[in-house]
Amino acid sequence: VQLVESGGGLVQAGGSLRLSCAASGSIFSINVMGWYRQAPGKQRELVALINTGGSTNYADSVKGRFTISRDNAKNTVYLQMNSLKPEDTAVYYCNAIVQTKMLIATSYWGQGTQVTVSS
Repeated sequence: VQLVESGGGLVQAGGSLRLSCAASGSIFSINVMGWYRQAPGKQRELVALINTGGSTNYADSVKGRFTISRDNAKNTVYLQMNSLKPEDTAVYYCNAIVQTKMLIATSYWGQGTQVTVSS
């Protein structure tokens, strides 16, 4: 299974970016998809999660500014980021809990995409 991310870049404070992450490979279903981020010198932290039914969970720091969504038919998850702040600067990683036909669930990570917000 591979996760390929896109959409990162440099944006001014107050701007917007949209991240995408497409999963491919031996996939029976994807239970949960999510986005995490890691800033320099800090631990990786949860940004947002979404399950197959569309239920979502957000970090307090991004509530009201970020929106996670998914297209189950395309095995793709999106992160719409609005009102970006310099403190949102980090490498953003996509994560997926993938279930194979043998009903074995495994966690996969994307390669990460840099988001830089200038003040």
